[in-house]
Amino acid sequence: MTRLPRLMIAPNGARRSKADHPALPITDDELVETALGCQQAGADGVHLHIRDAQGRHLLDATRYRALLDRMEDQVPGMYLQVTSESAGRYGADEQRAMMKALRPPHVSVALREMVRLPSDWPAARDFYQWAADNGVEIQHILYSPDEVRTFVDACNNGLIPGTSQQIIFVQGSYAEGSKNSVKLEAYLKPLERADGQDFDWMVCAFGIAETDSLVRAAQLGGKARVGFENSLWNKGGTLAADNAERVREVDEAIRARAQDAGAA
Repeated sequence: MTRLPRLMIAPNGARRSKADHPALPITDDELVETALGCQQAGADGVHLHIRDAQGRHLLDATRYRALLDRMEDQVPGMYLQVTSESAGRYGADEQRAMMKALRPPHVSVALREMVRLPSDWPAARDFYQWAADNGVEIQHILYSPDEVRTFVDACNNGLIPGTSQQIIFVQGSYAEGSKNSVKLEAYLKPLERADGQDFDWMVCAFGIAETDSLVRAAQLGGKARVGFENSLWNKGGTLAADNAERVREVDEAIRARAQDAGAA
């Protein structure tokens, strides 16, 4: 399995618009331009959401394939990941159908969207096995320590196949930002219950705590996802000019903390 990038940019997400920030990319042209600027700023991966003509979240295999082809040409070397997020518009069957039509090399999938009820497990299990059989690498989105425990149990029980898993922990929320955010260590603790699993993990964090959360993730051996999907703000509370500015701040903060640790 491909290792996750050190620093992934999530430039837009499914919900925010230019009313939230004029530099938030909506069109495919804007996404390509943003990815290039963020690569130059230090990102080595990009998490892609596409929008329809009205700016609404879209899951469309044809559109995704065209964008991935452009990205491969114009930002070579970047780890390219698409989202399967429902965003309140799609059901699990529609999400799985899009992924099967696209067969992306890398995709993020929320456990809570594949398994809303215990009765959803058979269809989810079959999908996870299909992905493993077809070279579709899933980064499992986990929103709480309880979801991490459920995920680990599913891996141990064979409901999620394989012994090497990519995951992303979500700290905070759109509604509350970093308020009431759970400490990263609480997400990591349940991984100790895994039986023979290798976890390549990443963190994304909402609100002005984003930079500190991502630096902490790097300290503990994880990767970082930064960008306007989760936060528009720099550490000091100022509004970032664009996604590239967020990449630069987080990249510099991670490198500075690593340098301090090496000198200690």
